[in-house]
Amino acid sequence: MKRASFIFGIVLMLSVAFESIAQTAAPADFFVGKWEILVIGTPNGDSKMIASLERSGANLTGQLINAADASAEKIPIIVEENGNKIGLAFSTQGYDVTIDLAKVDDDNLKGSLMNMFDATAKRIK
Repeated sequence: MKRASFIFGIVLMLSVAFESIAQTAAPADFFVGKWEILVIGTPNGDSKMIASLERSGANLTGQLINAADASAEKIPIIVEENGNKIGLAFSTQGYDVTIDLAKVDDDNLKGSLMNMFDATAKRIK
């Protein structure tokens, strides 16, 4: 009986240890991947775009794709990381534009375009 209790105790401790490790594991590179960005309330209405981010060495790089027209020219972006926040900078139609986003949860970001328009981003899986 003591031996069965001892084995049961070991199994219980191992299962608790594995469960706690599984819950604390974070994605290796949170921002890498595709994100659908929605900018709300621009003068031309709501704007949807896809940001494709990838790791190149120590830096994130990427490009923006028009969600309404995937065949349109892709716009290169400069990405600046700061913990759970990123800044995307790009030029379009002669203007330099920035989008600042912060992590909400594992699949969502929230922020603003040029500190004037609300922006959200959802991970594309």
